[in-house]
Amino acid sequence: MLREGSAKSPKNSGNVALWLTSLDDQPGLRSTATRPAPQRPRLTQKDKKFDPHILVIPVGTAVEFPNHDPFFHNVFSLFEGKRFDLGLYEAGTSRIVHFDRTGVSYIFCNIHPEMSAVVIALTTPYFGVSDSNGKIRIANVPAGRYSAQVWAEGVSAENLKIVSRDFTISGSEQSLGVFRVVEDSLPAAHKNKYGRDYDATGSEYPPKDPK
Repeated sequence: MLREGSAKSPKNSGNVALWLTSLDDQPGLRSTATRPAPQRPRLTQKDKKFDPHILVIPVGTAVEFPNHDPFFHNVFSLFEGKRFDLGLYEAGTSRIVHFDRTGVSYIFCNIHPEMSAVVIALTTPYFGVSDSNGKIRIANVPAGRYSAQVWAEGVSAENLKIVSRDFTISGSEQSLGVFRVVEDSLPAAHKNKYGRDYDATGSEYPPKDPK
C-alpha cells in the first residue's frame, strides 16, 4: 500500500529524504541487504550538475555515474559514508560505485566546485524523497510499528533528531503526516580531493582552445 507524507521547509520543500525502519520483529522488514534494486540507479553529470541531487538507495546498491557533459569530470567522496575517487573520465563514459556501507555520502567533482550531490544508503526498503511540493510517497509499507527518520541539507543533526518520530501504521491508514523541517545550518564550503581550495578562476579539463 502507498504511504504518503509531506516535508515542509521554509526555503525548499524538495529533496528531503524520509525513511521508515520497522520496530516489529518480522522477517524481511529490517534489512535490504539481499534485495537488489530493480534497475541500476544513476547519478548523471550534465550541465555541471548531478541529477538527481539527492539519491536514496538500499545498502549494497551499485550506482552508475555517467558523464553527459562535453568535458571531463572527476567525481569523488572523501568525507562520510562511502569514500571513493573515480579519477578523470571523459564525455560519454561512465563509472560505477558500489555503496556497500550505510550512511550519507557527500559527492563532489574535483574540477567543478559548484557540483554536489548526496547519496544515502539504508538498510530499510521503505524510503522516499520529497518533490517540489514537499510530497513524499513510499510504496508497499506493511502495517506495523515504525521509526521515521528525516535527512535534509542545511538542517543540523539536532533538528533532524527532533523531527524523527515513532508511530504505528494500520491497514487502513495511508498518511505519514507532516514533517516540519527547520533549516538552521549553512552547507560548509568543501575543498577539492587534495584538501586544497579550488582554482578561483574555474577550470575545465581538457582546457578550452583559446582560438
